[in-house]
Amino acid sequence: MNNLRRATPLFVVALLGSGIIIGALLRPLTTRFDLTPPQVGWGAATMLFVLAVLVGGLAWNTWQSLHKKSERMTSEHGVKLLALSRSSLIVGALFAGIYAGYALSYLKDHDTPLGSDRMWHSGFAAVAGLLLVAASLLLERACRIPGGEDDDPSAGAGAAASAA
Repeated sequence: MNNLRRATPLFVVALLGSGIIIGALLRPLTTRFDLTPPQVGWGAATMLFVLAVLVGGLAWNTWQSLHKKSERMTSEHGVKLLALSRSSLIVGALFAGIYAGYALSYLKDHDTPLGSDRMWHSGFAAVAGLLLVAASLLLERACRIPGGEDDDPSAGAGAAASAA
């Protein structure tokens, strides 16, 4: 079975960058097709913030269980936590990027009432998405087994291949 790799900074930056491009293109595309640009409410930021708190709490609980209390975890439970971590990372990074790009597209129109609302609401939603990314990375790190291959810097791909 293949080992699950940690999320690399390049992966996170690629997701954020893709989201920023999508979010920045949203306003010109809606005006090109004579549509009204979407109004972002506080619900998006609230939902992402609540998810970040929940995933962060799960990361804290997992860290306490595995690293402080030295409790055991079934492999099935660990895989589910890692899947939740990776999916939260993808969703959080994409939504943070999309909302950041949308907020940046209204940066020059911040003096208009709708432009200001869209900019601030999207900006807060982007920050909440970044908090979800941070919480998911913490959950991923919390799932690391103490004393495993990740803790030994010499146990890389070459050491694992020579041991086999």
